[in-house]
Amino acid sequence: MSSFLQSFLDPKKSWLAAMHMKSLSKRLRRYGLRYDDLYDPLYDLDIKEALNRLPREIVDARNQRLKRALDLSLKHKYLTEDLQKMQTPFRSYLQDMLALVKKERAEREALGALPLYQRTIP
Repeated sequence: MSSFLQSFLDPKKSWLAAMHMKSLSKRLRRYGLRYDDLYDPLYDLDIKEALNRLPREIVDARNQRLKRALDLSLKHKYLTEDLQKMQTPFRSYLQDMLALVKKERAEREALGALPLYQRTIP
């Protein structure tokens, strides 16, 4: 990616990116979600593999956040203000494992080995 594009997308340098990040943070806090909760394991099999490698309590916490968000959305309600302040929408739990899975897949492809899983999107 070019340095101009990187500086344009960096919230520390671009006011537009910072404004987008603030808006996204507000929407995620309303439902108690984290940014990594938005990744869909049915869409990308690397994400599915990364979720399988994470500890069970982290995956359970993710599922609980998704269920709570779905319930609040169906009821047309938000979390209370004090609970919204406690949320950390950009604290990542999936990115490190996802990077490791992608690195392993790229290494297997470079060595000419068969993939661990077939890429089929439902």
